[in-house]
Amino acid sequence: MSNEAEHPDVLGSETCARLESDLRAALRRKPAHEGRLAGILRALAPLSSALRKTGASLLDTMVRRSSFERPLYASAIRSLAESSAPEAAELIARALATEGGGLPALSAACFCNHALLSEPLLRSAVSRHAHIAFAAEVARLCRGESSGAAVTSLAPKIKESHRLSLCAELLVPLLAGPTLPVVVAPALAVLRESERHLGRWLVLAEIAVRAGDAEPLQLARDRAAKGPVSARAAWSMVAWALAPNGEPPKARPTVELVARLSDRPSADKDTTFLFRLAQARVPSARTMLESLAKSALLGDESSIRAMLHLCRDYGQDRYRASLLEIARQPRRDPLRGLAAAALFDVGEREPAARAAEELTETRHLPALAWASLVRASSRGGLRGEIVTEARFRRVQLGWVE
Repeated sequence: MSNEAEHPDVLGSETCARLESDLRAALRRKPAHEGRLAGILRALAPLSSALRKTGASLLDTMVRRSSFERPLYASAIRSLAESSAPEAAELIARALATEGGGLPALSAACFCNHALLSEPLLRSAVSRHAHIAFAAEVARLCRGESSGAAVTSLAPKIKESHRLSLCAELLVPLLAGPTLPVVVAPALAVLRESERHLGRWLVLAEIAVRAGDAEPLQLARDRAAKGPVSARAAWSMVAWALAPNGEPPKARPTVELVARLSDRPSADKDTTFLFRLAQARVPSARTMLESLAKSALLGDESSIRAMLHLCRDYGQDRYRASLLEIARQPRRDPLRGLAAAALFDVGEREPAARAAEELTETRHLPALAWASLVRASSRGGLRGEIVTEARFRRVQLGWVE
């Protein structure tokens, strides 16, 4: 269980009541912002037992209705499993009783060791759909219930569209989960050979390297040194990502390059890899961060993150004032919440707390979520930095991996 769950109710009763009301209303009406609400549930559930109970109730209803395509379903089932909620195993087992439960349920099973899931996973492992059987075998490997032979035979049968789904819905969440045994390496090698998107190749490689497979790192280094000249910069960054304690990449990141290195489609222009470089204080990332902080090229929310890293990780204190100004601006709630969280992370805790209190009545859900995280940190219920990549994806973008 994460450190967050050691303090089960630090969000406050009013915030929990507001979110519970919104979640129950969303279950009835399927609002356009359901994805964002699902992401917020994913980010805040570890901090509140009341919110987890609401998630369990919603999940029970969605499983009964077979509402497996809804973002709230994926969010609730993953949140309960990762928080080790007592209701998780039974609800995952019920979802797995039908193939409609799909990849979110199998992903959740990777984080749940309850014996109740053994039989449903074994049934899923003989599914006629190769990607479902593959995901079930991965879950069984996480739980120590498989030898790994079946996962290797299933990998060549997986279609491209299903490989994309596996990456987004099973493997990306697993990067923050249990380490697979090395027997999974041949299966992941098969999937990498078919993968044309560098960011997804990296996800498959990271899972393999964590399992103890040295081949992906060697391939990346070889391609960085001897591959096509136009691709060497990207491969050098892949090699660094697989061995981050080595020499940092000298190539400067660009919008196009970091988009290629994201697990999301390149058209999304996702900046995950840039902030991964920034977190490690890689010198070559500074120029792009400064450019981003001065413009809205990739959206104001990315500019705020750039200011955070420049201030905290690169010693550029002049951006502290910019974050303070954004956090104080009235009628800009969509950015104030994120700016308050960034201020907390750079050590400006009092102005961050004041901004968070001012946002308790905001109608903008992501701003309310960031403010809640700031208050939780102020009360000692949340340790470490607030603006992590996972929380940014969930709160600000509404992604529920």
